[in-house]
Amino acid sequence: MNAPRTRVQRRPVHGVLLLDKPLGLSSNDALQKAKWLLRAEKAGHTGTLDPMATGVLPLCFGAATKFSQLHLDADKTYEAVAQLGVRTASGDSEGEVIARRDVPTITPERLAEVQAQFTGPISQVPPMTSALKKDGKALYEYARAGIEVERAARNVTIFSLQLALVGPALLRIVAKVSKGTYIRTLGEDIGAALGCGAHLVSLRRIATGPFGVTECVTLGELEALAESDRMARLLPVESLLPGHTRVTLGTEDAGRFLSGLRRRGAWADAEQAAVFGEAPPALLGTAHVKAGELIPSRLLSPLEIQQILGATEPENV
Repeated sequence: MNAPRTRVQRRPVHGVLLLDKPLGLSSNDALQKAKWLLRAEKAGHTGTLDPMATGVLPLCFGAATKFSQLHLDADKTYEAVAQLGVRTASGDSEGEVIARRDVPTITPERLAEVQAQFTGPISQVPPMTSALKKDGKALYEYARAGIEVERAARNVTIFSLQLALVGPALLRIVAKVSKGTYIRTLGEDIGAALGCGAHLVSLRRIATGPFGVTECVTLGELEALAESDRMARLLPVESLLPGHTRVTLGTEDAGRFLSGLRRRGAWADAEQAAVFGEAPPALLGTAHVKAGELIPSRLLSPLEIQQILGATEPENV
């Protein structure tokens, strides 16, 4: 008989862990592993990376989960390698090969032309392997059944693009892109523009919003740390709010704001504001400011604020 599995005693954990997601693991599996290592009660992520992709995956714990949706719209930067001359059904190395073509001589000038062609606003047709829904069913469900459905093109933006040959038929792609950009599709379209087709053989997210891969920790590194050192890897909840206007409230206004009441002050209009208490200095939530009125959006609970400030009794570990 197998020994009974030790039950993990969960605890309130608040903050953001920048994980370097490993190859072959789903985002949810990576999240659950990190949640177990931190013994966290509540966790979520800010958008998935599929098993083939590695790199920056911000994980949210406790109060941070209230703001995870804000990060879905963040610009992202990817580094990929495409195999030229081979097209696959999925646009990556996991799909069946559907076409092979000779790779033409690609001059630096031709590469620069294609790079310029795909920089800026472009239109993409979502791949059949995506999670977009048609008639209530994800596209990848149709694909698994061998059905291809018509998809409308979507407008996305490639803010910057670098293309470089790194082998006879290998193309390195580094792209900073807007929300909703499919890097597999970008690789396929670039391959088509070069006259030979392509599919991705590797995909790595190296930045998302303000977070870069050099700030990330791997699951192996996290597991090797002592528990207190694991907690030290967490960024504060407000790290998810880098573009928000900071508003600080005194004790009386802070209490009323946390009750959901609007406050008035000499604040400039702001679509997104991060609201902090003055004493103690702690994040209270988000809001927007219109005509001098601070209007609450997402609020932390008093208990969450106490826990973040370390006001709870020390635990027996």
